Amino acid sequence: MKKRVLIISTSAGTGHVAAGKALEKAFRADERVAEVVHKDALRYTNKLFRDFYSKLYTVMIKSTPTLLGWFYKNSDEPWKTDALRLRLDRLNTGPLAKFIRDFNPDITVCTHFMPAGIISHLIRKKELDAHLSIVVTDFHFHAMWLSSVFHRYFVALPEMRAHVEALGLPPERVTISGIPIDPVFAAPQNRQELRVKYGLDPKRRTLLVSGGALGVGPAEIIVGQLKRVRNDVQSIVLCGKNEELQHQVAEAIGDDPRFKVLGYSDRMFELMKMSDLFIGKPGGLTTSEALACGLPMLIVSPIPGQEEYNSDHLLEEGVAVKADAFTTIPYKVDLLLDDPDRLELMRYRAAKLGKPNAARTIVDTLLEDELPPLQIEDEQKEEIAQVAAGEVIAG
Repeated sequence: MKKRVLIISTSAGTGHVAAGKALEKAFRADERVAEVVHKDALRYTNKLFRDFYSKLYTVMIKSTPTLLGWFYKNSDEPWKTDALRLRLDRLNTGPLAKFIRDFNPDITVCTHFMPAGIISHLIRKKELDAHLSIVVTDFHFHAMWLSSVFHRYFVALPEMRAHVEALGLPPERVTISGIPIDPVFAAPQNRQELRVKYGLDPKRRTLLVSGGALGVGPAEIIVGQLKRVRNDVQSIVLCGKNEELQHQVAEAIGDDPRFKVLGYSDRMFELMKMSDLFIGKPGGLTTSEALACGLPMLIVSPIPGQEEYNSDHLLEEGVAVKADAFTTIPYKVDLLLDDPDRLELMRYRAAKLGKPNAARTIVDTLLEDELPPLQIEDEQKEEIAQVAAGEVIAG
């Protein structure tokens, strides 16, 4: 029987929604699916709650990233914030719960922990009979992703699977899929032809500078530093949806022909395929896209918390370098460009780590999955918390 699929993301940042869109595209291409719907959970809440989740996150990235990092790390204890957080979520997501019950899907997939908590509650209360899977969209398994009822997790790394297994979750319920990205990132591209398409020199080495989809990265500062790069390079600068940032970057560049400034682009797969080095923040989706394109990274100003953990992974795997100060950006760029063998090795390692078909893996797994729901009771929750704190060993 063909399945009815509900994908729920949350527009806190852009990565969760992008992962949801990738899954939607993959599900729609499968003839085993009768219907697929992708919803942003925050559209079914009140404005105050919506702003708390989305706008507050963006404001904190800009103005108080250290506080954001402190909260991320301080809350990374199993079930520590669950009672208050889930009570607050349920209080403000009545319309979302009603929509889920009315749609009555066979399969639900969440790319954010908030809607996963709502669906978990509905399953526990026997108000919904559906398969719940949770897709983690970073390279670190934060405790907030833990759900008291679920069928399956999808994670980016073997290390993440090792972590949740050590906590006591059954290994057959954790799939190393990678983070879902648009399938177009798997398609081969001609680097020189793409550069010509964008008005660039097809033979000159190319840097891709990203301010992020929301345009909150330090693109203007990076551009100023890249003017000091000794090697002969050209740079594409992405300013996202931030028109003010785009204006500031354009002013900083002036008439320098080595730079090309763009706003938000839905052709990231082309921009990454034509580039030799990515410079910017290591968000979960951005990192997954870069790896799928075999694109080495120069990490600048990672957001404290999840992006720091992403950075650790990339540095450990030898696919990235990190500029701890803006002033060292030219040095780091020249260091790599002066050593083409090292840069090529980084490209090889990135491509080897990339999982451009993650969405397909998730779809195939879910459409064949017959696991019953797993409910974590209070006694096991306490043991999981103790294992995470290093007090006991699970099992």
